[in-house]
Amino acid sequence: MQPRVGIGVFVIRDGKFLMGKRKGSHGSGTWSIPGGHLEYGESFEETAIREVQEETGLVIENVRFGAVTNDVFDSDNKHYVSIWMVSDSKIGEPTITEPDKYIDQEWIDIDHLPDPLFLSWRQLLVSEFFEPIRQQILNSKE
Repeated sequence: MQPRVGIGVFVIRDGKFLMGKRKGSHGSGTWSIPGGHLEYGESFEETAIREVQEETGLVIENVRFGAVTNDVFDSDNKHYVSIWMVSDSKIGEPTITEPDKYIDQEWIDIDHLPDPLFLSWRQLLVSEFFEPIRQQILNSKE
């Protein structure tokens, strides 16, 4: 099986970021940020904008690289290189536009993460990338 490229997107607003409780076969019942698969010819930024719009209805801006993790899901027989992008969203409220993928969405405080987290988060939380992302979220408070 070939590894796939997944794009996860931190959508930041007022010191918090958006997370959803996943539904479906891959990571069902766990919490993660909006995202999806990199499609042929897309940049990471284009994928981030498209996936957030598709999953939440939100328009994001200032899309930038946040992290990369190498995630092997042994129980699902899947391997992903996860690209973590960071973005801002100033207006609108998220809606669950893909109810087959998410059952809940909430603005989350980075220091009070929900449980259980999607497997990729285990690698992110111990990586060198986590603290800079955390600081961007905390610095977004108005």
